[in-house]
Parts: sequence; C-alpha cells; structure tokens
Amino acid sequence: MVEHTRVDRWLWAVRVFPTRTSATEACRGGHVEVNRSSAKASARVARGDRVVVRFGGRVRDIEVVEVLARRVSAAVAATCVAEHGTARGRTEETAPVARDRSTGRPTKRDRRALDRLRGR
Repeated sequence: MVEHTRVDRWLWAVRVFPTRTSATEACRGGHVEVNRSSAKASARVARGDRVVVRFGGRVRDIEVVEVLARRVSAAVAATCVAEHGTARGRTEETAPVARDRSTGRPTKRDRRALDRLRGR
C-alpha cells in the first residue's frame, strides 16, 4: 500500500488526464490545487486530500480515497476518488476571449484579463 504519491502521477492513475505529461502540464499551468493551494507536479497527495482540477472549461473537486502509483482500470479508478460538488460547464465569464489575430500583441490589460480567466 502506498501512503502518498505525486499529484501528477495520481491524476494520471485515476484517469483524470489521459497522459502523465498532460497532468504535469496542468500543474505547471496552475490548473491544479491540492488542499486549496496551487500545486506543482511533485506535490504529494495522501488519503483525504482535496484536489481541484480546472480544464476544458470544467472544474472538478476530487477527494483522494485511495492513493495509486500505477494506472488502473476505469472501474477501479472510480472507487479511488470521491467527487464533491458538480462539474461546472463553461459560462460567459469563463468562456475564452476571442481576439482578432491581426490586433498584434495583447496589452497588459488583456494579459491580466486572460490570467483571471485562467484562474491565476
């Protein structure tokens, strides 16, 4: 039995992300929180920890029921997580900002708006 593991490995093992690389990139991009603090890919998770993942316009609030170091089947992965709340879909305020490509580089104001949308 494993007591703790890296958050990117755990997210991949319970099939939140299709590859470990995509889980690592989500952590690097600030889209993963462990116990209400932004998490690097190397952050440790243990039983009872809460992991919030933002991707594709959705937010998933997951509790670690079982710590896994290896990828398992979807049926087993479903027993290792507990979903809290509902997955929120895209709303107007979280919808991506459409910019015309011919407008050049984003201004400081535009970058700050993008950062707010990304949850940074």
